[in-house]
Amino acid sequence: MEGSMLSGLNSGVVLSLIAVLWTVVWQNLQHLQLQQFFGRHLSRHARRLAAMVDPYLSVTIAEYEGARMKRSDAFEEVKAYLSDACSRGVRHLRAEGAKDADKLVLSMVDGEEVADEFEGAKVWWWAYSKSPPRADAAAAWWGGGGGAQEERRFYRLFFLERHRELVLDTYLPCVRQQGRAVMVKNRQRKLFTNISTHQWADGGYMRSAWSHVVFEHPKTFATLAMDPAKKKEITDDLDMFKKGKDYYARIGKAWKRGYLLYGPPGTGKSAMIAAMANYLDYDIYDIELTSVHSNTDLRKLFIETTSKSIIVIEDIDCSLDLTGARKKKKKAAAAEDEKDKKDGAAAAAKAGAEGKKDTSSKVTLSGLLNFIDGLWSACGGERIIVFTTNHVEKLDPALIRRGRMDKHIEMSYCGFEAFKFLAKTYLDVDAHALFDAVGELLREVEMTPADVAENLTPKSLEDNPDTCLAALVKALEEAKEKKANGERNDQQDEEEDGEEQ
Repeated sequence: MEGSMLSGLNSGVVLSLIAVLWTVVWQNLQHLQLQQFFGRHLSRHARRLAAMVDPYLSVTIAEYEGARMKRSDAFEEVKAYLSDACSRGVRHLRAEGAKDADKLVLSMVDGEEVADEFEGAKVWWWAYSKSPPRADAAAAWWGGGGGAQEERRFYRLFFLERHRELVLDTYLPCVRQQGRAVMVKNRQRKLFTNISTHQWADGGYMRSAWSHVVFEHPKTFATLAMDPAKKKEITDDLDMFKKGKDYYARIGKAWKRGYLLYGPPGTGKSAMIAAMANYLDYDIYDIELTSVHSNTDLRKLFIETTSKSIIVIEDIDCSLDLTGARKKKKKAAAAEDEKDKKDGAAAAAKAGAEGKKDTSSKVTLSGLLNFIDGLWSACGGERIIVFTTNHVEKLDPALIRRGRMDKHIEMSYCGFEAFKFLAKTYLDVDAHALFDAVGELLREVEMTPADVAENLTPKSLEDNPDTCLAALVKALEEAKEKKANGERNDQQDEEEDGEEQ
């Protein structure tokens, strides 16, 4: 009896020791990563077995790269290449407008497959998309928002393993090259505007920062009211920039150039931007700074712009507090800090109570300066940045110095040369008896090209060059009289102030 009990006890002790030893050994095995070692070998054999059963390889091209920071050029090139191949064998197509108003650009819808052949090798392209994940690293980095979800889009290429080198080294580069050619042929110039940054993230996955329409503005330098010599100076500068890729690389500068257009309202700043875009054949990105939440969001906007584009911020003196009174601000900042903290805390508490997000813009002067010529400004190339303002004296000198705004262009009131250009454009007259009167009045009063053009525009079928020029002379004389009355009133006020003193 006692022997049996001792035997059972010894067996229990032995089992316990074995369990302890196994635990120690297993922990050491884990430490030595032997599990991963065996796992890799099993996986390798599984892949070899799969290759015997399925001899096809695949390459996946995603719509975005770099954690969705930048739209993939390769994806757009493949899409353009396949737009030509799609019409051959795909049953369900997506149609978009083309450069030719009567034609369409076709592409595959999700789930469709098209075959292609290259130097005897047959390959297959498959289009598909995935729903966005609920949590995305890129969305966390850029910030959240709300709106309709946007799916991730992909193209996957299938080919036989024996064609690996041919497909990877020759076929895919050929696809990209032909895709770029198709993109140039079908290209429609676009006018982009930025979406409010609080609409970028959708369920944890970001949307594009831009929406667009086709750019069809008719203004050109040929129809721009400006002194011919000044116009030629600007077009020469644009030509040098467009052809300056090698020059900018040689001097070590990002291939971009800044233009500051300043002058009173109605002097043609927006028309100048349209003429520049038409002259260079560039897209336009029009940034509304008040819709940009932070400096980081502004950086994302820049990254998503393409080359051959003009990035515009109009009326920059009105968009944000970017004026030149920085020294005064520093003195006032200390006094207002405490008040701002209290107001900010109250606003945050109110927003939290109401379940609302802070939608005000936090873009700073420093962030805008980095946007213009910081490290991120070198992402991409062949971009022009244009600022417009009615009050150049209000802008911070750091914002408009050379190197940021390289060329300053004053859009001034209408002079006699600009008037003659407008008369030829609107009335088709090179000379008239009233030209001298108009020239004399333009030297005495200030009138914008927009106002001059309006007076020269026929308002009825009975209008002709005589009536339109007479209307302009009348408007100039009224402006002259108004100016004289204003000067007399100012003089009287000064005399009255002198008598009181």
